[in-house]
Amino acid sequence: MLYLVGLGLGDVTDITVKGLEVVRKADHVYLEAYTSILCSTNGDHSSLERFYGRQVKVADRETVETSADRILDEAVNGDVALLVVGDPFGATTHTDFVLRAVQRNIPYNVIHNTSILNAVGCCGLQLYTFGETVSIPFWTETWKPDSFFDKIINNLKNNFHTLCLLDIKVKEKSIEALMKGKEVYEEPRFMTVDIAAKQLLQVIENRVAEQSILTAHNLVVGLARIGSDSQKIKCCSLQDMSCTDIGKPLHCLVIPGKLHPLEEEMLAIFK
Repeated sequence: MLYLVGLGLGDVTDITVKGLEVVRKADHVYLEAYTSILCSTNGDHSSLERFYGRQVKVADRETVETSADRILDEAVNGDVALLVVGDPFGATTHTDFVLRAVQRNIPYNVIHNTSILNAVGCCGLQLYTFGETVSIPFWTETWKPDSFFDKIINNLKNNFHTLCLLDIKVKEKSIEALMKGKEVYEEPRFMTVDIAAKQLLQVIENRVAEQSILTAHNLVVGLARIGSDSQKIKCCSLQDMSCTDIGKPLHCLVIPGKLHPLEEEMLAIFK
């Protein structure tokens, strides 16, 4: 059996009772460690091992993308638990695991948990008025994609809120390392709300002639470490968010659409 086990967002204890039972009896346990991290662990999985009382193998990006079949091989004659921060279907990577398992006639079971896609409601915005979720990537000097901006504008035109997931870089090779074929990795990086706001302001400046729906004065919401004891929520203008520090990762950014009076009242708490 292949088990996909959601871990929740904040702490090692956020795993469900059902999920914990699976982890403790499985023959092999892997932690998917590149789409997200548990806020309390800061990328260190040793606290998971202590809590579970067993070894947890880290499945980084290379393992998930190039060695998925090896993990599935172990699920042919034993139980494999793949641990996922948030909910197992918060990323398409895990859908691919299920499809591969089905192709090989390997049974699978999913243990769901909280993800940022529903926990974002803690800021007071109603979940059913969110539109398409977008991802904002880190820009470089030569690579500045902005296709996410079109989706934000489309949401705003339809009076929908937009959840912006912010880029993380874990076990990424530098361009130099890729060119030279070296196994050298950059330090982990996690986009913060101020960086995301700065990039959005740059896109607005570039597109000022074609749109006026999103401006530097629009209200936005920054969220940090949702689900943890140090959770932080800040509501301010996009311009002010570009110089706001809400602490350690993980961060996400919400761009509200049309607000209901109750939503306005809730957001006022975080101004």
